[in-house]
Amino acid sequence: MSEIHEFFNRQIKLWGEQTQYSLQNKKVAIIGSGGLGCSVGIALGASGIGEFALVDFDEVGVHNIHRQIGFKVGDDGRYKSEVLKELLESRCPYTKITAYTEGFDEFAKRDLDFDLIIDATDNLPSRAAINEYCMKKNQPWIYGSVEEFHGQVCFFEKASYEAVFVVNDRKPNGIACPIVMHIASLQANLAIRYLAGLPVKKDILYYLSFDQEGVLQNQKFNLPTN
Repeated sequence: MSEIHEFFNRQIKLWGEQTQYSLQNKKVAIIGSGGLGCSVGIALGASGIGEFALVDFDEVGVHNIHRQIGFKVGDDGRYKSEVLKELLESRCPYTKITAYTEGFDEFAKRDLDFDLIIDATDNLPSRAAINEYCMKKNQPWIYGSVEEFHGQVCFFEKASYEAVFVVNDRKPNGIACPIVMHIASLQANLAIRYLAGLPVKKDILYYLSFDQEGVLQNQKFNLPTN
């Protein structure tokens, strides 16, 4: 058994060698290297995606560490994308990673090609910019957002983010760590199914929340498409 076969043994049992090796040819851009970006990057890197672009201009702050699982005490003051790149390279030996310490607008000017773009940002204007860029390029992308004990996920293909959400500069309220990991996990699952060639229902908004009694609610909404 080859080393790479042993490394991905459980996934090869799931979908076979051909699919696993095909993931080595996939390129993914993760926009944002904070809470969602850390968890999504770890999950997809460990799954065998061949190449990543990590895009984030921000630096690690002490207040980030509790929910941004790619960082530890002592990382504060360093660029998030560079710290996450080091972590993924140490965990995922079969992937190539480039860190871009810049905002999405600057990154978009590079006009690079990707199989998938994943939104791991924390503000509405950035998501609107990602949406506009992806619609122009017919580029599929996966949206995710978290706040308090709830979150949303959508695989956008033909629907427009701005047709559903009002874009403003509102800042999110407090966030619990587990919901960040939960929403990132759903983003990563949609991504890996798509990249592995498995069926994925697109342009459906999934909304997950806990009610006042702590019951998990899972709602889904079909989004309008062009």
